[in-house]
Amino acid sequence: MTTYGSDIFERVKERFGKAEDDLSGTARSSTTVQHSILVLHFAPGEVAGAVKVLRDEFGFDLFLDVTAVDWPDRDPRFDVVWHFYATRNRVRVRVKTAVTLADPVAPSLTALYGSAGIMERECHDMYGIRFDGNADLRPILLYEGFVGHPLRKDYPKQKEQPLVPYREEAKP
Repeated sequence: MTTYGSDIFERVKERFGKAEDDLSGTARSSTTVQHSILVLHFAPGEVAGAVKVLRDEFGFDLFLDVTAVDWPDRDPRFDVVWHFYATRNRVRVRVKTAVTLADPVAPSLTALYGSAGIMERECHDMYGIRFDGNADLRPILLYEGFVGHPLRKDYPKQKEQPLVPYREEAKP
């Protein structure tokens, strides 16, 4: 049985290789296939370069989204997850990196995909992940003055936010 997109998956796996250990003994990168999607794990500093290779050499020309997964009992606490699509080959790839609660910074992909700017703002609002290189991380889903990050698992469900006064309607 062949996985849909397995040819391109094999070429991408070959390009990025198997998991390699860095000097600290932890895996720097790895590749797996989960639910018919190729999943690539990289250290934060390797993400932008790897995504550039995916776009330029393998045709992953469509940036789908970026989000995060909160693992409160794990260090590093967050996985930052990007999804891409190759319109020519009709396959998806997922790129992941892990960032800590103390320094939740991931690389911005705005230089590679312009649409990343908006999606990174959403992830910043919901999880507090900062995207190094994104010059505009103003709130996009929440209002100025909102306290906390509502998709973190330790965000209190019943938390009340400060009330924001309504603006007066402009009169003609």
